Amino acid sequence: MLRKLIASLVVVLMVAGFAGADNRPNIVVVLVDDLRWDELSCMGHPVVRTPGIDRVAREGARFRNAFASTPLCSPVRACLLTGLNTHNHGILDNTARDEQSHKLQTFPRALQEAGYHTGYVGKWHMGNDDSPRPGFDEWACLQGQGTSFDPPLNIKGERRDFTGHTTDVLNELALEFVDSEREGPFCLYLAHKALHPELIQYDDGSISDPSAARFMPAERHETLYADAPVPRRLNVTDDLADKPALQREIDGLPPLSRETGTPDETVRDRWRMLAAVDEGVAQLFDALEESGELDSTVFVFTSDHGYWYGEHGLSVERRLAYEEAIRIPLLVRYPPLVEAGLLIDEFALSIDLAPTLLELADVESERTLDGRSLVPLLAGKAPDDWRTSFLIEYNTDTVFPRVLNMGYRAVRTDRLKYIHYLELEGMDELYDLTADPYEMQNVIDDPDYAGELRKMELRLERLREGEGGA
Repeated sequence: MLRKLIASLVVVLMVAGFAGADNRPNIVVVLVDDLRWDELSCMGHPVVRTPGIDRVAREGARFRNAFASTPLCSPVRACLLTGLNTHNHGILDNTARDEQSHKLQTFPRALQEAGYHTGYVGKWHMGNDDSPRPGFDEWACLQGQGTSFDPPLNIKGERRDFTGHTTDVLNELALEFVDSEREGPFCLYLAHKALHPELIQYDDGSISDPSAARFMPAERHETLYADAPVPRRLNVTDDLADKPALQREIDGLPPLSRETGTPDETVRDRWRMLAAVDEGVAQLFDALEESGELDSTVFVFTSDHGYWYGEHGLSVERRLAYEEAIRIPLLVRYPPLVEAGLLIDEFALSIDLAPTLLELADVESERTLDGRSLVPLLAGKAPDDWRTSFLIEYNTDTVFPRVLNMGYRAVRTDRLKYIHYLELEGMDELYDLTADPYEMQNVIDDPDYAGELRKMELRLERLREGEGGA
């Protein structure tokens, strides 16, 4: 107990040393859409090269076990901004929840009230409403999903048309914010459209046929990675024999198989889109170095959730609880606190971003948050009571027929994952991630796991009662 108290005191003193009222850090958050955790060169990808993003990891911390609280765009964006689980913040799915999103108590809102100059650039996507939200002094927002080229953006309440690739436009607006004159610290939240494909979103929140969607890189990157091999994880060979939820017959859709996975050229187009994001990260570094503010800036790079490359035969239905959808990259650079090259293996969640940045800014939340501050982990002082399991949740929506009626609540530990489908009787899943890291063998009916299953059911029940992690 004494050791734990001393470690906590050390972290408190460290934070106090650099988060005083006159010396609070700037904050930059770069959020990428649909980026897998393993899709960066700093994460070991054998083909993709991301030197700008890799610098964040090389000079800061890389979380090796970071996860999306809900692997779906709108809900997890609210998780990131509020520090609350989906069932608590009210953005339950990707339908048009515009009115509710205006009411969110976000961390930039708290920072603004504490004297930060705050800016939002990019994709809000909690409905199609692009109008300014409370908590931001500067606002440049895409409507709904946005477009890949020549995007119209809502600039502080007025819609303006821009020319060029959307990633480049957003990068330029982010640089303008960082370079602008201001008093006190700033917080920039840059939410890219990339790596999301081009599709049509209708007023009711539904979208066009996802099979017709295309990932559209900038013209200068169109031939990047031409003919490069596309590595696949072993579970592209999953025969789904013990996954009845994925074996269901869906009108008009072929059974899941290797043929229903993501084509190689589609994957390459995603990498090509990422190249412009990477260039933007490097540009932000250059701007912060030029202004002398780089080392006094907390720089966060992350994603909302992952994507399928054909694992379990899946391609576009990111919503499911398998590793490829829920794992995310999370990189944090802040030299006053974070040792360069730090690797962190403890569980980190989307809901942890808000409490972390509030603590670093020395701002107290007015409400209890579901997430936990990652500051102790960033300081290399992992608390003894850090979470050993966490909740994953998804509420059924009607966008993708394949996942209709597949709402679930799931719990993951370092060894096991239990998925309880809310509307599918007798189709739950249990995986031993140590023995089966690719989730190809559902052991829920294996008598050898009966005791473990009961423990996971109890963990899930406890998490569903409102705990962020146990």
